[in-house]
Amino acid sequence: MTRALITGVGGQDGSYLAERLVADGVEVHALVLDEGRRPPYCPSEVILHLGDLADVEATRRLVVDLAPDEIYNLAAISSVAQSWSEPDLVSRVNGFAAVALLESARQVGEHVRFVQASSAEIFGEPATSPQDEDTPVAPTNPYGAAKAYAHLSVAVQRRRGLHASSLVLYNHESPRRPERFVTRKITAGVAAIAQGRADELVLGNLSARRDWGWAPDYVEAMLLAARADEPQDFVIATGVAHSVRDFVAAAFRHAGIEDWEGLVRSDPGLTRPADATELRGDATRARERLGWRPSMQFDEIVIRMVDAEQ
Repeated sequence: MTRALITGVGGQDGSYLAERLVADGVEVHALVLDEGRRPPYCPSEVILHLGDLADVEATRRLVVDLAPDEIYNLAAISSVAQSWSEPDLVSRVNGFAAVALLESARQVGEHVRFVQASSAEIFGEPATSPQDEDTPVAPTNPYGAAKAYAHLSVAVQRRRGLHASSLVLYNHESPRRPERFVTRKITAGVAAIAQGRADELVLGNLSARRDWGWAPDYVEAMLLAARADEPQDFVIATGVAHSVRDFVAAAFRHAGIEDWEGLVRSDPGLTRPADATELRGDATRARERLGWRPSMQFDEIVIRMVDAEQ
């Protein structure tokens, strides 16, 4: 039986990945910070191990003891805003701990398949759009810098014989997103207004444009990369960008509110420093070499998230 280890099982992607692996008959283990609580949506079949990814020695002992066939590193401090206030913590968890986990995987043996969840934030404010695997890595915030360190280290370990792939994941959403993410803040806020529980939605930069996909599709890309004959870096994206304003409009439209402009206020205090104007990915390599394609269009993603707020 295949054995897999997931870090970050408590997140949106981790929960979908755990469900998929369990359905495939994989023996799934997960590293968790809180021993007393099973993460939301985490299948009962998943074997939990208490630990902190940043505790390199303890994590290495666990990895060597389990000797998993597949390792999926999804653990990260996922807030770009938090990376500005706590850059040292973010660099330790998103960068150094990920690099240490790669080395732990290499020590287990060359049979291990490793997937690193990277981010489009490694590209910073790119000069060209869409971005692909050859786009220069030039992060403009501490989150992107930490992710870039881990991303580049994947290629280093590949040259040492590890089957390691880094997936440059563009924004991907689902109803499992926490409300600290702008997309979920939008859908929760729109639902509250439609139900008479709120009268205003306060957001930051409405002009920022992002390439939004469906989270389960991006988990599928992780599995395909882990089981591919050759490891590589892959941009995972839809290739279509929409603005935050587009997301807001689609959410209100589905809630039956056409005249929404007066219900939304932009607060400059919520705007992030050095926020990229547009991030849009070119997933040609993933399409040609993994057979991966997104299954859901932007409007349907918004609809599913709004419906889940009911």
